[in-house]
Amino acid sequence: MDKRQAPIIQVKDLHVDIKVDEGMLTPVRGVSFDIHPGETLGLVGESGCGKSLTSKAILAINEKKCSVQGQILFRDDKDQEIDILQLNPRGKEIMDIRGRQISMIFQEPMVAFSPMYTIGNQINECTRLHITKDKQRSKQISLEMMKKVGIANAEKRYDQYPHEFSGGMLQRALIAMALVCKPRLLIADEPTTALDVTIQAQILELMKSLQKELGMAILFITHDLGTVAKMCDKVAVMYLGRIVEYGDARDIYKDPWHPYTRGLMGSVHKIGTRKLDKLFSIDGTVPLALNLKPGCGFYDRCQEHQPGLCDLREPELAPVQGSHCAACYRCRKGGEGA
Repeated sequence: MDKRQAPIIQVKDLHVDIKVDEGMLTPVRGVSFDIHPGETLGLVGESGCGKSLTSKAILAINEKKCSVQGQILFRDDKDQEIDILQLNPRGKEIMDIRGRQISMIFQEPMVAFSPMYTIGNQINECTRLHITKDKQRSKQISLEMMKKVGIANAEKRYDQYPHEFSGGMLQRALIAMALVCKPRLLIADEPTTALDVTIQAQILELMKSLQKELGMAILFITHDLGTVAKMCDKVAVMYLGRIVEYGDARDIYKDPWHPYTRGLMGSVHKIGTRKLDKLFSIDGTVPLALNLKPGCGFYDRCQEHQPGLCDLREPELAPVQGSHCAACYRCRKGGEGA
């Protein structure tokens, strides 16, 4: 990765609000990050932290009930910077970006594919929309990508329906559909959750290989820290709609700073762990982002919280060392929040 290159995507102060009868849901609150060409950013956190809503905002596919503010600056293939949030979600400009320049691997392949059409037909829809109207050429491009992602006997598989594929093979087909237009940015939302360990490893190696070949950026969304260690250059740990720790993957794994990050790290098996050793467990669950009270969102689950400080004002991201940042008052000298 050439760090001198401009970022492909810059997310700045992203907010997603949802008005409900009980008040205002704020599932995404001031999220900011950037991803450079050839770089993988891991967006990590428990279910309900706002990871998927953040990724959907980048593609402008949030539901109508979602109010989205901030900036999502995307550098397209003409080297022009476009604010995605300023585009009509159903307009021609975003349609040209969505699928061709930014694509997404969804969490559950059986839901992502329509059971009514063949796999080839659905992959072909992308190639015919964005690359060529020629049926034969479109089919050839689709078959080449199916073979590249490791689908054996692609010519036969092309005419089969989703229910005729195994889970691992269907995931490969979903990756083929996401990559057939050679996007600049790939969003992978829990791409290996439904797969067994062996297939997971194959899919991750496949993604890394195709990233190296195509030079694309990847936003990798997961709760699996082991996967993040294999895949990601940078890590953004997300909790209750905010990024609470951000930095190079190596720095965060070597010295996790935020209590939530340390809790996540402690819940993962490590080499040398004895069979009877208990893994660390974070008490409680992610609270609902509804009518949030002042203070740190992790306060009620944190074993290190400071009454009179952490419960009064929410900490902002502050430098730990280099590009490593954390949103915790421990980052300030002497733990002060000034």
